[in-house]
Amino acid sequence: MSRFVARRLLYSIPVLLGILFVTFLLARVIPGDPCRAVLGERATDQICNAFMERKGLNRPVYTQFGIYLKDVFTGDLGESFRYGRPVTTILLERLPITIELSLAALTVAVLVGVPAGIISGYKHNSPADVATMIGANIGVSMPVFWLGLMLQYLFAVLLRDTFLSLPPSGSLDAGLIPRAFYDSWGLPPWGVFEFVSNMNVTNAMLSANWTAFRSAAGHLILPAIALGTIPMAVIARMTRSSLLDVLSLDYVRTARAKGLPERRVVIRHALRNAMLPVVTVIGLSLGTLLGGAILTETIFGLSGVGKSLFDAIQSRDYAVVQGFTLVVAVGFVLVNLVVDILYTYLNPKVRVS
Repeated sequence: MSRFVARRLLYSIPVLLGILFVTFLLARVIPGDPCRAVLGERATDQICNAFMERKGLNRPVYTQFGIYLKDVFTGDLGESFRYGRPVTTILLERLPITIELSLAALTVAVLVGVPAGIISGYKHNSPADVATMIGANIGVSMPVFWLGLMLQYLFAVLLRDTFLSLPPSGSLDAGLIPRAFYDSWGLPPWGVFEFVSNMNVTNAMLSANWTAFRSAAGHLILPAIALGTIPMAVIARMTRSSLLDVLSLDYVRTARAKGLPERRVVIRHALRNAMLPVVTVIGLSLGTLLGGAILTETIFGLSGVGKSLFDAIQSRDYAVVQGFTLVVAVGFVLVNLVVDILYTYLNPKVRVS
């Protein structure tokens, strides 16, 4: 297993380098001047020439890429043109928000999508099957920005004075933000601790601040539902389709002929093999959520990677675009690696050579 993991990580290096080079090249091919995008009306030819010289943007592209690649291998992702801060510092602040939102959305998608797919596949052509598939088709068809606005209108306006009321924003109230959990524990501010402390729900839970925990979880519900609706619908449809295929196989009929309880036949025998393609979809969904939360973060006022990446593209902030894209690509590679490892446990016939 360790050789397999090492080999996959080794194979991922050319993929990451290719993604980094394409992103690096596209950022400079897109029309626009980073100096004028940052300075606006204050940008003169003289100031911009000095800006390009100071940032090394007047050099050939291959020279810039070589310098950037050397810095990346030393852990330096550059400095933001717009904010004048290291990209690693910005990532430390904003990536946890996107990770927490993506995990919450994926949790909603899996907890609802997999059971719905199981019920739909087992009760094929029943009213429950028809209702589930209609709901799945509607979930896939609804744009995220429209669903987010409708959820805000429903739970923050129409149900405002009821027990179902939810906050329309994903940002935690300033007065309820707990201090970093490592301060409460008397630990030093290490990078990993700072990263985790920027996740509001996790930080509040580790700090045992349950008032802040309830508030942070409440602020996360609507963004998670809006972002997780499409993956939920895809997971439900994939679970249904895969379970239908497995339930028609000979070994399932044999298990039933032996008199095994129907629940055991479905859950232990059929579902385990049916989950193989579902696990792939779940893994791809997590990678997609990490890089595709732009609209959700914008609607609900979350300063995560998606919104920051969109702002960086508009302002031609090359370092932020490259750094954030590299992190999302690494996330995709790691998620796919975890999915491949899970295959060996879900299906005994899959072996790592």
